[in-house]
This record gives sequence, C-alpha cells and structure tokens, in this order.
Amino acid sequence: MIIRKIYILLLLLFVLQLTIAQNRATEIRDRLMNRDQSSVLVVAHRGDWRYAPENSLPAIENAIRMGVDIVELDVQRTKDGHIILMHDATLNRTTTGKGLVADWTLDSIRTLRLKNGINIRTKEIVPTLEEALYQTKGKILINLDKADRYFDEIYPLLKKTGTTKQVIMKGNKSAQEVKQQFGKYIEEVTYIPIVNLDNENSEEQINLFVQDMNPVAFELLYENDTNPLPLKIKDKLYGKSLIWYNTLWDTMAGGHDDDMSLEDPDKGYGYLIDTLGARILQTDRPGYLIEYLRSKNLHD
Repeated sequence: MIIRKIYILLLLLFVLQLTIAQNRATEIRDRLMNRDQSSVLVVAHRGDWRYAPENSLPAIENAIRMGVDIVELDVQRTKDGHIILMHDATLNRTTTGKGLVADWTLDSIRTLRLKNGINIRTKEIVPTLEEALYQTKGKILINLDKADRYFDEIYPLLKKTGTTKQVIMKGNKSAQEVKQQFGKYIEEVTYIPIVNLDNENSEEQINLFVQDMNPVAFELLYENDTNPLPLKIKDKLYGKSLIWYNTLWDTMAGGHDDDMSLEDPDKGYGYLIDTLGARILQTDRPGYLIEYLRSKNLHD
C-alpha cells in the first residue's frame, strides 16, 4: 500500500512538472505581449552552441534547461523541400558534408554529422524544423531566422505542431511590405521589426511601424555611443514596444556586447538594460547573462 501511494505521488509530481513546463511558453509570450518592463527576456543565439552544435536538438534542450526564454534558430530548405535547422546555405562549416543545402535531399543530409564550435565532428545529426518545434512545444519561444523565404511552407508545420503562437519572425522590411507578405500570419505569429539606428530614416521607420502595426518589440542596432538615437528611442518606445538588442558582437549594440560583459557586465548588459531600456537581449552566452540578470532580480 505504501509503495502504491509513493508511486501515485511520484506520478502526480511528474504530471505537475510536465504541466508547468508546457505552460512556460504561454507565460513568456504573455510577458512579451504585455510589454512587461519588470524583467529581461534572454534569447540564446542558435541554441546553447557552447554546449552542443549550433541549431542542434541538444543545444536547444540545454537552453530550455538553463531557463532561456527565446531560442533563435535558422532554417534552410533541402532539395526535396524539407525545412531543416541550418544557418549557412552550405553544409561545409557545420557538418561533415560539403556543398549547398539546396543540392542535398534530407535523407542524404541525415547521413552527415554536425560539427561543434571548434570544428570537431559530433554524434549529432541535422534536425528538421518539425522535430525542433515538437521539442520546444509549450516550453520556450522560437525566433525563426531566414524563415520569411519559406513561410508559406513553414506555417503548416506550426499549425501541425501547435506552435504558431510560440514563433517570432524578425525582418527589416517596411510595415507595408510586412502586412502584404505576412498579413495572414501575424495575428498568431509575432513579427518584430529590425531597425538600424545608424540609418538616416530609422526614426521615421519606427514611427510608421508604431502607427501601422503596434509591434510588441523592436530589434535595434547601432555601432557606437556617439549616436544619440538609442537614448531618444528608449523614451519614445516606453510603454509601446519592448527594445531588443543583440550582444553577439560589438557593432550591433554600440560595443556593449558579450565580450565587454565578460569584463564588466554592468558596462555591457547593464548599460543596455538600465541606460537604453533593453528588455530582450540575444546572446552567445545565455548562462552567463541569466546569472547576471538573476543577481539584479531581472530574471526568474
């Protein structure tokens, strides 16, 4: 009888943990939709590629496990029309194969092995987008990069896997172009405009997007702190749209990148958050960023 009760208790705990995990994506999306200023969302660039090969299922799983909010993934299409996770148009850098992804069938690509960040062959194989969507379902949001090229083919996969509301698309098209190309999708799929603040018409672009589409966030780029717009845009967007910065390399966020943050996170991540109002940061060091944010009570 006691063993039976313990078994039932363990089963209930497992179901509870599964329910919590599957509700996490909804909670993250609600924070995004509500323009929540109380915390910072962490985006893992190509998954946690320091743990496993970029755009691989283990890299995604480790990002989920460490508490990342959004995972950025890249897509390409095979010769026989399958959508796979791959950043480059060629297989050369990240797999044991060579040549264009578009010249290989999925079955052939599955015979290859992914390489890690120091170019060493691993046991991992190239995943399909569908596999990644099932893996992330209910657990995390997904930023699909390069997806606009095939979105008419990708959307049925989102419907099939029940992940339409977990997906974020970004791009530098105008508001009019976005509505024309993706209008039938953006009620469910979240679209975030990318605006380079070093461009002459960048403030006008932002004004048009706010007026025409009311986006939940903007990804902003600028090369150095001599540009006065990042400070100005912080005030302009407060309460309207969240601000997303990439800390992958210095010219994306005025030098306040991962490298600066390793030396002094307050000058890197802290500057983007406190001075420029960033509430979404995309990083190649998600574990390090989460640790910093938790020390500031800015991440669960």
